[in-house]
Amino acid sequence: MTQSASETLKKISTLGQLFAERVKASPDTEAYRQFESDKKAWVGYSWKQIGERVAHWGRALDALKLEHGSRIAILLPNGVDAVSIDQACLARGLVPVPMHSIDTAGSIGYILNDCQASMLMLSTRAQWTPIAVACEQYPHLKLVVTIEDGPDESNSVPVTSLQSWLAPHASSAALPLAPTRAEDLSAIVYTSGTTGKPKGVMLTHRNIVANIGAVLARVEARADDVFLSFLPLSHTFERTIGYYLPVAAGSCVVYARSPQLIAEDLKTARPTVLVSVPRIYERFYAKLQEKLGQASGVKQGMFKMAQQVGWRRFCRRNGLPDGAQGSAAIDALLWLALEPLVAKNILDLFGGRLRAAVSGGAALSQAVGQCFLGLGLPLLQGYGMTETAPVVSANGLDDNWPATVGRVLDGVEVRIGENNELQVRAPSVMKGYWGRPDDTRAVTTSDGWLRTGDQAVIENGRIRISGRLKEIMVTSTGEKIPPADLELAIMADPLFEQAMVVGENRPFVSAFVVLAKDGWRDLAAQLKLDAGDASNLQKPAVREALLARIKEASKGFPYYAVPRGVWATTDPWTIENGLITPTLKLKRNALHARLESEIEAIYRR
Repeated sequence: MTQSASETLKKISTLGQLFAERVKASPDTEAYRQFESDKKAWVGYSWKQIGERVAHWGRALDALKLEHGSRIAILLPNGVDAVSIDQACLARGLVPVPMHSIDTAGSIGYILNDCQASMLMLSTRAQWTPIAVACEQYPHLKLVVTIEDGPDESNSVPVTSLQSWLAPHASSAALPLAPTRAEDLSAIVYTSGTTGKPKGVMLTHRNIVANIGAVLARVEARADDVFLSFLPLSHTFERTIGYYLPVAAGSCVVYARSPQLIAEDLKTARPTVLVSVPRIYERFYAKLQEKLGQASGVKQGMFKMAQQVGWRRFCRRNGLPDGAQGSAAIDALLWLALEPLVAKNILDLFGGRLRAAVSGGAALSQAVGQCFLGLGLPLLQGYGMTETAPVVSANGLDDNWPATVGRVLDGVEVRIGENNELQVRAPSVMKGYWGRPDDTRAVTTSDGWLRTGDQAVIENGRIRISGRLKEIMVTSTGEKIPPADLELAIMADPLFEQAMVVGENRPFVSAFVVLAKDGWRDLAAQLKLDAGDASNLQKPAVREALLARIKEASKGFPYYAVPRGVWATTDPWTIENGLITPTLKLKRNALHARLESEIEAIYRR
């Protein structure tokens, strides 16, 4: 019999101990499953097998003779290799620094130097080539290990293959854990800040362990659960909820092949728990609406009825006001027919056996939430941030109010401060920002509470987020981007006189720009277009040219902040037309209203 999560958490204070306890408690059950291209098949790994890999990798780390707490940068896609190096670091008293595997070279280079990483592990030597030249030097970096390639002597930093690095340390016998305290760092996770440069959030072992325990008290995870993982492990949301929490519960994690293949992988893995950002549910919803638009009137009517009946049933179960509508007895009879004809077909798209579908990182639209909840998808929203490791509040399976982000987790305190700002105090709140004491003080009140920058209302014990104090844009994938800094970077190119970026609750960032008239004439001439014809501004060739310039101007930003859509004009935004303030700041609400149709057009493409 496998050991329960609560039993495991009682025995440990660090993540290294958590993993060791899991291997000991359930060595032969499946821990991870991933698709391996060379075998053209899904391959499963037991906890014992992963434990042996971690011990082997740990011996290789020991051979580097690094100081306790040294940073190891990890630039790998989700999978067993990422788990192995992360757990090996934790077991040897080192600090993982997870990075997104498709981030820009400039951002990666900055992080490597900022955290003073001693070692970097990535997939291929080709990844290292642009990183190597992104900064003049990497004075702290001692070794680069690539999963797939052989050694490379052409760089100032030694580069070796994983096979060569591991070969001298072939033993997979368990190693005693390095002395590590709950107060020691378990990771430095970088997140965008108002300066435009990413900030390293210092999370301790206590932060993560406390958050795991609090989340499990709200939403149970079991040893027979199967998680489907596709959010990058560089995100604390996935890191805590989709990675460390299953270790505590003894659940199996299946690593999806790619975001593009999620629909297929859901049907193959048939997960019981899905941890996602709103964008995935929005994709399914959009495809569903597209199919409905092509369906007969009868099918459209059945779908609408199923959603309405199911929503009323959901509201009654959770005590929501909409549950008072209609007859519960009639709805029960209707559902007997509608559930197998409509709802089951939709739930089968998610694998057919989800018992918890978690959405976090950004707000989920009411239409999407109401649709899937009405059809029986157990969709749970919560709230958190990297700085809180990350979950502050969450809805539960038996207490789910989707217009809110749920009740505060056990052990977490919240209060409403000045300007209705939500403030948090909890064992899961970060130690601070790496090397940035001023930034740490700026988000901490004089009596020790974390300032979230989000405005909120607490109603009947539930939190409802009402706005944002700080000017940070959050995409529908949960990425945080400082718009003003990105706009300044774009306007560093003289072609762009003014710029506004859009991306709040959108799948990607778009730039709306005012072009300098001389610059536009030159660009139009290069493209053999008439600069006097305003319609030419929206030609595909012009959009491509503008996006190339914007990409170059924003190369210092993370990949997710680089705009993928553009709309241009030569008519300036002025004080007189009400689009900028007397101090020349953008009137964002006015611009959004003026450009509403253009914004929608970009996201329909």
